Amino acid sequence: MLIDDITIRVRAGNGGKGAVAFQKNVCSLGPTGGSGGAGGNLYFVGVSDLNALKQFRFKKDINAEDGENGRGQFLDGAKGKDVIYKIPVGTIVHNLNNRRTIEIIKIGEPVLIAEGGMGGRGNFLFRSSTNTTPMQSQPGTKGEGFDLRLELKMIADIGFIGLPNVGKSSLLKELTEANPKIANYPFTTLEPNLGAYYDLILADIPGLIEGASEGKGLGVKFLKHVERTKILFHFISAESEDFKKDYEVIRKELGDYNKLLLDKDEYIFITKTDLVPPDVLKERMKKWRKKMIPISIYDYDSVEKVKAVLNEIMEKK
Repeated sequence: MLIDDITIRVRAGNGGKGAVAFQKNVCSLGPTGGSGGAGGNLYFVGVSDLNALKQFRFKKDINAEDGENGRGQFLDGAKGKDVIYKIPVGTIVHNLNNRRTIEIIKIGEPVLIAEGGMGGRGNFLFRSSTNTTPMQSQPGTKGEGFDLRLELKMIADIGFIGLPNVGKSSLLKELTEANPKIANYPFTTLEPNLGAYYDLILADIPGLIEGASEGKGLGVKFLKHVERTKILFHFISAESEDFKKDYEVIRKELGDYNKLLLDKDEYIFITKTDLVPPDVLKERMKKWRKKMIPISIYDYDSVEKVKAVLNEIMEKK
């Protein structure tokens, strides 16, 4: 099960408190209290694993390590260890406390989410000519703590869209090393699948149906994943008796969800052509004056047509 929207609580480490201590040597009296260590910071780093948010399914409170307290004999407390959590690239981090948002858009780049508190000063740092035996020290400051909503909107170069059971997953498997679940029934794909065709990231968006933007079927759960794809590959089954109607069903759902989705570059593919007699396919394509590319994963030449389109897109990229 893909987790693409979850709320967690994070806290950076608190700073350690400074110590009040004095030299025990009679010949050398004076303050020796060390300062507390800073609290650990909490970072997120982007990874390509779409399932990375699963780690928060049962662990909703995330803490970095506190700084150690200062001690006598000028010993400062150790800094708390930073913690780094891997989350999927494309995740929007909504800070529910200060209403700020951060987007994780690069793989491998740490992003500071919560900063650790400062360590308090020990009494050694309060010494002066008029205060040779300071009794004061400072407590450490608290680390930042926030309630965060993590919303994944995956980033891909090309998004595969269409009604259920039109062959999107099969083509993704043919073009890449992805291993999506494939079967001949609606909603086989219950979560997005990613694959890489050389430098292009391809995303199989689970099948949409009429009324998806209103919550029907898989609802709006996966429509948001279309938002960040740069180009759409729209798939229509050759078994359909009305290509235009199937096309308009999906286009309406995209527009009802976000009209900007209708402005994306788009290619239309008629899939499963091996299941329809050539004359029937030709007649159905003649009914709709639209540029379409007929394909079948069992036809080498038609798969090469798809690769040619991908190669052209890759050159422009």
